[in-house]
Amino acid sequence: MEKFQRNERIAVLVKMLSDFPGKVFTLSSFTEMFGCAKSTISEDIDILQNLASRFDLGTIETIPGASGGVRFAQTIPGSIANEIAQALCTELSKKERILPGGYLYMLDIIYDPVRVSEIARIFASRFHGENIDYVITVETKGIPLALITAKYLNVPLVIARHYSEATDGPSVNINYVSGSSRKIETMVLSLKALKRSSRILFIDDFMRAGGTAKGIVDLAKEFDSEVAGIGVLIETAAPAKKLVDEHFSILTLNSVNEEEGIVNIKPSASLC
Repeated sequence: MEKFQRNERIAVLVKMLSDFPGKVFTLSSFTEMFGCAKSTISEDIDILQNLASRFDLGTIETIPGASGGVRFAQTIPGSIANEIAQALCTELSKKERILPGGYLYMLDIIYDPVRVSEIARIFASRFHGENIDYVITVETKGIPLALITAKYLNVPLVIARHYSEATDGPSVNINYVSGSSRKIETMVLSLKALKRSSRILFIDDFMRAGGTAKGIVDLAKEFDSEVAGIGVLIETAAPAKKLVDEHFSILTLNSVNEEEGIVNIKPSASLC
């Protein structure tokens, strides 16, 4: 069998672990691939762990036991998370982003693969270790954030919609009250989308009063499941009391002054 140098093995290990964050690779799979002893692979992993720590690239975890192995987790230091949040605030504070009615244009950010990857890394780091089974969002703007977060956590993405389709099969429909407009909205999810007794992470782009998040909590109960975490990119400062008890946000939007062209947005206290 061809012999591989350490630098060659490490290059392949980095590629495999970073391409599939959250996935557990057994040491035996690497020994078979490279034709070397487990002790050699363990030394390679030690080098990767030190490099990942020194350069704040994430966390390479070793999992003990017969079914254990190694996996890469998209963790992020608080200092870097704050740098990302500050950069987002700078961009979102530009007066040309203000839309009529005091709304804020942000579609280019939540559809930018680089920005979304940074934001999702913050979410994945925050909810790493919560034993999440699914990431869920509601169509449509939260989908990019939720999809990359699901990839980083190595779990499926589930999308709740506002109407059912024939291809869904039997579905659960619930009505919920929008926290901002106080309108009755509908949320639909196929019975095949979630396994019973699952732990779910809800990811969305925006939260005002938390009506959508509360709807997700109620929807999860229909599947005998639990919303183990709620993560949003931006929450508004008002109302201070949301319809859900606990949530994590990256940015807090305090106000938008349409006349003066001023956006008051800051990193959220929960980010610190």
